[in-house]
Amino acid sequence: MQFSELGLHANILKAIEATGYTEATQVQAQAVPAALAGADLLVSSQTGSGKTAAFLLPSLHRLVEPSTAQGNGPRVLVLAPTRELAQQVETAARTYGRELRRLRTASLVGGAPYGPQLKQLSQPVDIVVATPGRLMDHMERGRIDFSRLEVLVLDEADRMLDMGFIDDIEAIVAKTPASRQTLLFSATLDGVVGKLARQLTRDPQRIEVAAVQADKPQIEQRLHFTDDHEHKSRLLDHWLRDAELNQAVVFTATKRSAEELTDSLRDQGHLADALHGDMPQNKRNRTIQRLREGRTRVLVATDVAARGIDVAGVTHVINFDAPRQAEDYVHRIGRTGRAGRSGIAVTLVHHREKHLVREIERYTGQSLQAETIPGLEPKARPPRTEQRPPRQGQGYGQGKSWGARKEGAGNWSDRPARPQGGYKKDGYAKPYGERSEGGFKREGRPNGDGQPRSDWNNKPRSDWRDKPYGLSGDQPPRAYDRNNGGNSQPKRAERGADPARREDSWKSPNNDWSSRGPRKPYAGAKPAAGKPAAKRSNRWD
Repeated sequence: MQFSELGLHANILKAIEATGYTEATQVQAQAVPAALAGADLLVSSQTGSGKTAAFLLPSLHRLVEPSTAQGNGPRVLVLAPTRELAQQVETAARTYGRELRRLRTASLVGGAPYGPQLKQLSQPVDIVVATPGRLMDHMERGRIDFSRLEVLVLDEADRMLDMGFIDDIEAIVAKTPASRQTLLFSATLDGVVGKLARQLTRDPQRIEVAAVQADKPQIEQRLHFTDDHEHKSRLLDHWLRDAELNQAVVFTATKRSAEELTDSLRDQGHLADALHGDMPQNKRNRTIQRLREGRTRVLVATDVAARGIDVAGVTHVINFDAPRQAEDYVHRIGRTGRAGRSGIAVTLVHHREKHLVREIERYTGQSLQAETIPGLEPKARPPRTEQRPPRQGQGYGQGKSWGARKEGAGNWSDRPARPQGGYKKDGYAKPYGERSEGGFKREGRPNGDGQPRSDWNNKPRSDWRDKPYGLSGDQPPRAYDRNNGGNSQPKRAERGADPARREDSWKSPNNDWSSRGPRKPYAGAKPAAGKPAAKRSNRWD
């Protein structure tokens, strides 16, 4: 479909013609007429599909007519996840609106000085492109109002939610007029994004455009498996010395690894620069400008550069660290092959990261075939041809187990019959005692003094309570007896001074055991002769 068939203003069509575009993309052909009709939109599209123009062109068409509301606030607000994408959207707004009279735009992004931004907001502004964090700063200080707002655009909504901007987005939307038009663009409309879309829109029209960037034959996708970090570095060096490479973007997982890899590449003689979120905005702008001018040959970046970097000279994209999200893979490789050019996307994956490859294949609908480079092949993993021998040692089911088990027995059923008294480690053991009317008949066993407990033999259980509690007979008898209701501890007068305690510790009421009185026996205990069983009590009377 031609742009002239979309119903746009003549001045906007003139600016589009100056850029060299004549035919609208699929997302533009569907979104622009629906937005011009005033409907809220939920658009699912991938990078490179022309979504920026899909929401800017109908928004600029609104600005042809002057606003009747009073104030200096924006008429169009665009929220973007990164500074680079926000600046790219503002540049596109100026390009498509160059033929409109008195069009004012402002970019509110973090890492930039506040002075120029405050100067832009002091005058009536038509389009504000902002990141959620910096926009919240201006809102909290009362420097911006949305009384004139007509259109709210959420660009890359899924990315903003992944970056944790959900609270900021809800706070910003709460300050906007309910009569606004909302245009939400995202790679996916499911999950959290779908829930947010239902909260922000009113009877939206849903437009889904299939991913086209991964299907383009201009991007040749390569996959290499690596053994370790050193092997991955040698593969990276091989690709950076490719004769067809003009400029490359190398993606890493963390900011620290981006800095370290940049230093390593510089030591090897490459013209490399780093780009990540901790850099101030002016330094990030200079880095991107050097890339556009060709002074930087290798840009090592985190996913902050996966969206919003449009440099025609990038011929190679190398995923030094595989993306953790499949949709990030599509955005990364979209940095090459721009405007119909050809490009190469290389992904370096460790053997234990095969699940990431499967997720990418399911998302893109394409199969990634692993390739090898002569001299840089990954080491073959040893196949498991031998069956693991049965486990030996203690345990159930295999090997030796506790007791006098037959050596080499396969299971518990092969062991000999258990004699009375149980098993012992080195053979059968005698039973501890035999049950009799009065209790257990215990054999003589040595105590702490080396004397057998012969006086304990053939005694009923009731008589054991009168014996010393310890192993030796030099300890005073314990006064507690559940049959006679005595105290659980001997009185101080009966056992004498205790040298292990402080002298003044017995002055505390909590430690005066003699003042607590008798304790009731537990319920269920066998009562003494002539006494009824008392109820259980765990507290002192």
